[in-house]
Amino acid sequence: MKGKMIIFGALVLIPLIFGHAGCSQNSGDDTPFEITVSPTQLNGHSIAGQKIVFLVTIADEGGSSTSTVEISATAPGAEITILNGSITQGEVAEIMVTPSAASTGGSIQLTVKGTRGTITDEESLNFPVIEGMDDRQEYAGELMGKFVSWLEANHPELGISENTEWSGTTVSPEWLVVSHYLFFSDEWEAHISWHVMIAPYDWSKLDLRHRFDETAPSYAFEISSVSGGINPVPVEVPETIWR
Repeated sequence: MKGKMIIFGALVLIPLIFGHAGCSQNSGDDTPFEITVSPTQLNGHSIAGQKIVFLVTIADEGGSSTSTVEISATAPGAEITILNGSITQGEVAEIMVTPSAASTGGSIQLTVKGTRGTITDEESLNFPVIEGMDDRQEYAGELMGKFVSWLEANHPELGISENTEWSGTTVSPEWLVVSHYLFFSDEWEAHISWHVMIAPYDWSKLDLRHRFDETAPSYAFEISSVSGGINPVPVEVPETIWR
């Protein structure tokens, strides 16, 4: 494959691979706000070692503010990395939650908190952790390479090329007929899905979300038959991210 793929390694390296961490610029502004965490529910379950990325936005109430909201989070039984953790309205923070092996068979409760001055807001959600392993990395990477080659030639404005470095993680690991995988570059989140069938029903889809300023995909493409060597074509863009 042509696209450069890097599977997630030690967490100490993740801030460099996944993006930039936000810096505190809290000015003491007490403008009320509300945080939103998405998604509120996974499409299926999670497994230990999976990197689950939640998106956090804020909405100012009763006015607008240029002061940032500082995002923090807790999730007992999992490791957390927060990227772009100081946001204003229109910006997106990412919270990556990685369940530990000890959490298998139980659930993770993620609590996300926003703070600006003396004002705070909080959201919590729960998701299960089941037994499983990431066994789709290699094929997902092959499919990603096909889309990357086509995008480089046909959509250079996206800045995606064979030199773009991607980090990958499984998603919806228990789904069988349609498989899913996520890749992240510095700029883009790429969701790959594919139909585990023979030609001409062996389709694959890619949708792209621009990180840190979008909460849903803005581009989507489909290969109608992978084994048939069909080129990608634009398709309807999903309304939500896949997790």
